Amino acid sequence: MDTVEKIRQKAKADPKTIVLPEYDEKRTQEAAKIIEGEGIAKTVLLSPDKINQSDKERYIEQFYQMHKAKEIEMEAVRNIFEDTLYTAAMMTREGKFNGLVAGASHTTPEVARAAIRCLGIDQRITIACSCFIMAVPACRYGEEGTFIFADCGIIPEPTSRQLACISLAASELAAKVLDITPRIALLSYSTSGSAKGRGVAKVTEALKLLKEFSPHLLADGEMQVDAAIVPEVTKIKYPDSPIGGRANILIFPSLEAGNISYKLVERLAKARALGPILMGLNKPCSDLSRGCSVDDIVSCVAVTAIRAQ
Repeated sequence: MDTVEKIRQKAKADPKTIVLPEYDEKRTQEAAKIIEGEGIAKTVLLSPDKINQSDKERYIEQFYQMHKAKEIEMEAVRNIFEDTLYTAAMMTREGKFNGLVAGASHTTPEVARAAIRCLGIDQRITIACSCFIMAVPACRYGEEGTFIFADCGIIPEPTSRQLACISLAASELAAKVLDITPRIALLSYSTSGSAKGRGVAKVTEALKLLKEFSPHLLADGEMQVDAAIVPEVTKIKYPDSPIGGRANILIFPSLEAGNISYKLVERLAKARALGPILMGLNKPCSDLSRGCSVDDIVSCVAVTAIRAQ
């Protein structure tokens, strides 16, 4: 059974209700039929006619009170709630839905902004970030070809502390969704001091902070990607590495590096890329690439449902 099928089967074990605010998107409509038909989750295509107007007014007022310190005008709040995305997020915040998936017709910044504003930040993680679950066919690296790549969608230039928080969030997702023991590599152009530079120092400090946050996590860095995932290379470049070239979570030093890498692996290695999965929020939420397939939506809903279990 491949990674994607395992995820779907796990979601079926305890189906949750996931809201899909892009009700008029054909791919989303088709995905909802498959999800319901296979028992992966319960879905709600949140069209305007399904929204109670008195509830919507209450959400608008709540949102305004939450953000008025930032000098937002009530008229501006009413305008953003014309998009069902914001009502869906507020309903998820309230517990009417277990999770939220959108992005087929919204950009990542639009989905992330709504999720952060409405769902709020998990104070254990302290930041919103994202990851992709990458399933690479016929691959002996990672977890039999399965990896988590982070952050590939939210934070352009993460600080050392942010890299540590991204690592912690990704490790928790790996354990929850994939049932794997996290082995984290914080990536760089240097392996264990083979080069110097501001970027290298940032990654080295990130590992130190991660160890303070969670001393028992299996993590290492700074590392070049071949030393992180190829045991034969690790023996040459970094024989003392605790992860031994078997990393299944790759933490990228910048959004640029992460985004380029996941797209390269997806296209050149014919990998499945599930995400961006938003992390560090108070409720489960997944973004979608606007180029996503129906199958991608089904799988992202499954991931979101597992996180809500």
